[in-house]
Amino acid sequence: MQIRPAVAADLEQLTDIDGTITSANYLHVEKSGEGLAQHWKIEQRPLREKVIQPNTIDDETRFSMKQIVGGIEDGLAVVAEHEGMVVASLVAQPQPENSTMRLIDLRVDFDQRGQGLGSALLFQSIQHTREMGLRAMAAQTRTNNLPAANFLLKRGFDLAGLDTHLHSNHDLVKETVTLFWYAALT
Repeated sequence: MQIRPAVAADLEQLTDIDGTITSANYLHVEKSGEGLAQHWKIEQRPLREKVIQPNTIDDETRFSMKQIVGGIEDGLAVVAEHEGMVVASLVAQPQPENSTMRLIDLRVDFDQRGQGLGSALLFQSIQHTREMGLRAMAAQTRTNNLPAANFLLKRGFDLAGLDTHLHSNHDLVKETVTLFWYAALT
C-alpha cells in the first residue's frame, strides 16, 4: 500500500472506489424550544432497516480534486494505491478566511476498509494543516452517515454545530441534517 499525492491520471480511477455507506443506525436530531431559546438533542437510533447507499463521487468533488492536482487551486489531494489501483482518496482545501482546512471528501474502497487507510489519509491532511499554520481541520457529515460521524469522533474531531436547511428546507424531517466537525490544532 502506498499513500502519495494524487496525479491527473488518478482522476479516472476515483469512480472505481466503492464508497458505499452501510449502517443500521442514524443520528436523530430533535429540536425543542423557539427563537433564541432553541435546544437540540442528537442521539443514535436504529433504522427501520439497514441502509446501503452507493455514495458515488460527485462532480463538485471531482472538480475540486482536478483543480488541486492541476495546481490551479491550493489544497491537498492524496490517494492510497494498492497493486496499481487507487483504493482511497482525500481532498481538502484551505479556508484562509477562517484559518481552517476543509475536508471535502474522504473515501476508502469498501473492500479495503478497516486497515487504517482512512486514518492515514486523515492524519496526513491534519499534519499538512499544521504545517500551513492553520488553526483547525473542518469536516461535514450528515446524520444518515453514522459511520463517518463515528470515524471523525474517534480521531479527535468535536461536533461543533448543525444545519437543518443546508440541502433542503426539510433536512430535519428527512433525517439528513448536516453536522459540522472541527479538530482544533492550536
